[in-house]
Amino acid sequence: MSVTDFTSAHPSDLPEVYRAGLNLRRAWPGLKGAVGLWMWTKPLQLRSGSVSIWETPEDLHRFVAWPPHVAIMRRFRNRGAIRAHTWTAHAFDPAETWARAARLLAQTGAPSQTAP
Repeated sequence: MSVTDFTSAHPSDLPEVYRAGLNLRRAWPGLKGAVGLWMWTKPLQLRSGSVSIWETPEDLHRFVAWPPHVAIMRRFRNRGAIRAHTWTAHAFDPAETWARAARLLAQTGAPSQTAP
């Protein structure tokens, strides 16, 4: 499981960031190991991101290194702050996944991390 949280430095960047996420989402069905994806946004807080579910950690790592994803990360890296959290679950429970993601997203200012 992976949760990302991008906080934009400028309000005008948020629509572009979200459109970039939508473009990645179009490729989702063809990505090896991709199970599920929720995109989210909190426009008044200049925040947006995703909750993604992967079959294996390697599938997530392959996505992170995927050239279209890398290009987007490079394009926006100086336009705000990104936080990412990952964890492994024995089974996929949508309600528990979203609850954990919501708890992580409620923690503002926490550094990027990987959780067991």
